[in-house]
Amino acid sequence: MPSSKNNFDFEWHGQTLVITPAKDVETLRWDLIEHAAEIVMAPIGRVAAPVVVVDLSRVNYFASVFLSLLLRCHKQACSRGGELVLAGPTPAARELLRITALDTLWAIYDTRDEALEAVSM
Repeated sequence: MPSSKNNFDFEWHGQTLVITPAKDVETLRWDLIEHAAEIVMAPIGRVAAPVVVVDLSRVNYFASVFLSLLLRCHKQACSRGGELVLAGPTPAARELLRITALDTLWAIYDTRDEALEAVSM
């Protein structure tokens, strides 16, 4: 059973938080979502206007559990005057975001570097 604590890496680039989910996030279960949300949203709550880049480059595909987590992070960042963007989705992940129309909610960049450049402007 994957642990939600080990499913995410965090890096600060100035005032921008980069969250990189591990491939294991694809198997994140509903019963672990609250714990994962606490871990992921804690650093978002530490800054006044958080800018969050979620680097999806390690994740081949994800489902509703992870989408729910992304939406919660988006809501927290926006409620504090910040924003959330996505970077590096696979074609399958990009298609899922298109089908769910979440590609209209978040800016999506091909790479982490492109996302960091865009949010630092």
